[in-house]
Amino acid sequence: MMEALQNKIDFALVISVKNANSNGDPLNGNRPRETDAGIGEISDVCLKRKIRNRLQDMGYPIFVQSEDRSDDGCGSLRERADGCAALKKAGKDKTAYAAAACQQWMDVRSFGQVFAFKGGKDDGVSVGVRGPVSLQPAFSISPIEIVSTQITKSVNGEPGEKKSSDTMGMKHRVNFGVYVTYGAINCQLAEKTGFTDQDADAIRQALQTLFENDASSARPEGSMEVVRLYWWKHSCKLGQFNSAKVHRSLKITPNTDTPVSAFDYTYEVEPLEGLTPKIYNGL
Repeated sequence: MMEALQNKIDFALVISVKNANSNGDPLNGNRPRETDAGIGEISDVCLKRKIRNRLQDMGYPIFVQSEDRSDDGCGSLRERADGCAALKKAGKDKTAYAAAACQQWMDVRSFGQVFAFKGGKDDGVSVGVRGPVSLQPAFSISPIEIVSTQITKSVNGEPGEKKSSDTMGMKHRVNFGVYVTYGAINCQLAEKTGFTDQDADAIRQALQTLFENDASSARPEGSMEVVRLYWWKHSCKLGQFNSAKVHRSLKITPNTDTPVSAFDYTYEVEPLEGLTPKIYNGL
């Protein structure tokens, strides 16, 4: 068994969005998410979904799979858990259950998971796992401009229906924005889930290729791109500096009042004694 992660890691991911709906809000007509100040937002849940998809593409077993990406025939988390022999063997031993789940699925030992399945007096499950990888929502550096376009549909949804007049709908996009999200990998929690240096490298690769195989009508190919990934690897488990200070050391400032490209920003990292990030470009 490989040794758990021994060096705390902080990271920052810079993303550019051009003519795409970066993360629609279903409670607001699927308009791209934004704050009251007009700053664009991509939720941490959305980002973790994309990371899981990339890890799955890389061949890692994933517990929380999208329905359209299921690779084991399971239609629910309960089915996936019940189909795991190691979890059945662990039974009611919560420690053994959590350990088996972490060993089985990459996303469980990375992000954690709550296993809460209803059952009778003897077959219910309630096990919580805290993962070492934490991720913040991504926010745009500058306010975004959202463009809404009216669209039509002139095809009947059901056979035998009388042809109706064109149905109206709306489609939304962000003209342009540069977003940044921050995260960290905690060594103490990595020891509990068995998260290793190899796993950390897989997370890094997933972040670098976040939008591969992610194209849709709302996010056309090439409309969302990883600009840069900053990767701080500390010299100890607790870290030489706290995560907030490390994240603040990255300064991203626009060079113009109306940036239209990721090149319209200046990227600088304030020096921290003994801690220098590796900088990776998106692939």
